[in-house]
Amino acid sequence: MSLTPLPHGPGQESVWDYPRPPRVEPTAALVEVRFGGVVVASTRRARRVLETSHPPVYYVPPADVDMDRLVPVPGRTTWCEWKGAACYYDVVAGGERAPSAAWAYPHPIHPFAAIADHVAFYPHRMGSCWVDGERVRAQEGDFYGGWITAAIVGPFKGPPGTRGW
Repeated sequence: MSLTPLPHGPGQESVWDYPRPPRVEPTAALVEVRFGGVVVASTRRARRVLETSHPPVYYVPPADVDMDRLVPVPGRTTWCEWKGAACYYDVVAGGERAPSAAWAYPHPIHPFAAIADHVAFYPHRMGSCWVDGERVRAQEGDFYGGWITAAIVGPFKGPPGTRGW
């Protein structure tokens, strides 16, 4: 896979213009997550985390998530060099269960305090995820949780052979 950024047009963002270390920014876009025929999250108050070579990851404030649909996964944590320790949730709705399909940073490292307790979802584990009415595509691989829309161009980290980028 090539590391050459793809050309992008008006209104599009290249993930190769995103910073490293990543940054957090608010978005007023309508962000929705659906699973098992249920809207699990819906907000215009999400935060996007933007990092070089990654599609944005959307973090939804807990007040805009149906937290009754999230079941903590005991002992399941990961460490991000930028954000700190993440905890995980199974998502349960409509008789379906998606294991470790959502995560949050209860006590993120500064400057990521803006996403404390906000919930992010792996789009490939949900029924569908949406940004302003557009169904997103999932970032490839099982490690990353980026949301790809028509406004985002790559190439994206995630496919086999790209983890070391």
